[in-house]
Amino acid sequence: MRVLLTSAALCGHFYPLVPLAWTFRGLGHDVLVAVADDFVPEVLRAGLPAASCGPAADFAGLAVGGATDRLSARRYGNGRVFGRNAARNLPGLLSIVDSWRPDLVLGERAEAAGPVAAAAAGVPAVELQWGIPLLREYRIAAEDELEPHLDRLGVAAAPPPMTVLNPWPPSLRRSHAVRQRRMRNVPYDGQARVPDWVWQPRKRPRICLTLGTVLPRFGPGGGAEVVMPMLHALARLDVEVVVAVEDEVVAAWPPLPAVVTHAGRLPLSHVLRACDVTVHHGGQGTSLTALGVGTPQLVLPVFDDQLDNAAAVVLSGAGLSLPPGEADPAVVADRCAELLERPAFQQAAAAIATEIATQPSLAAVAVDLTALAGPARRLNAA
Repeated sequence: MRVLLTSAALCGHFYPLVPLAWTFRGLGHDVLVAVADDFVPEVLRAGLPAASCGPAADFAGLAVGGATDRLSARRYGNGRVFGRNAARNLPGLLSIVDSWRPDLVLGERAEAAGPVAAAAAGVPAVELQWGIPLLREYRIAAEDELEPHLDRLGVAAAPPPMTVLNPWPPSLRRSHAVRQRRMRNVPYDGQARVPDWVWQPRKRPRICLTLGTVLPRFGPGGGAEVVMPMLHALARLDVEVVVAVEDEVVAAWPPLPAVVTHAGRLPLSHVLRACDVTVHHGGQGTSLTALGVGTPQLVLPVFDDQLDNAAAVVLSGAGLSLPPGEADPAVVADRCAELLERPAFQQAAAAIATEIATQPSLAAVAVDLTALAGPARRLNAA
């Protein structure tokens, strides 16, 4: 079977697809990843075959809405950004689908061109959902951006996927996701060496602070204006702090306080096992990785799914959250102290980790998707 994977040109969107791609390859299937031209090197670093389906991605306007803007309006605006990129990539994806003839198209939820190309060719499509919310605004925005192409191709607006994969544990899902296909979350860390201190005993509690890849990229100071005051506040606790951030980002920051023992690119799936608290932005990758290793969290969400992901973490009992605009550094330090002092948070996190570990393996999911694609493949061949 041939599986075509599509993703927006952002690590947080592509990384959840990587373990699935390797699972399909391990089962003997052919895999190809189609992304914007500037993102091809990232796919190649993951050891996967890649093809360019369009020009360099344009994320102008992403995550620029203020905390006082209506949530639906901010989500729609971000959806327009992804939809605009999908419209730029659609001609290339149509060409790839026509020439390579995949049996299945698998894409993450923000990449809207893949499902359209699949529908136009009569190929089944599968969606990987990231985040807790439905994000209906993304679908509406994609339809608005793709409308001229949809009319020309005779494709129904926002073609529904054959099935939706969801790596969130059932106990934390919303009603719209209850019937989505269960899948164990398997983190992919990218190219990041596991540091020796991960296995060494620590004398003080360790806190990991990360803002993901999007916020430092689009923030005015690479995130330093947010991170530095928090680090100085955390310095009053008897802890050590590691900061997970791209090496080139931290290189542009001012000198870090002595409480920071390491800063740079880190493999979170290993590092968070060696931490007592994770402070982060609420992205799916960090949220699920921390839940999967049983580490309590302090979530500081900014936009879109991060807000709902934070609410899910709080609901699980595995962490705390501060709303946008209320992440005062002193309050962040107080909440971290609370997470360290109360065993209930660690116990709840461990329970969710057990639930995640019992979800269907990626191999089982890939086998099921192969079976689901079978009838459509035979119909298409006929």
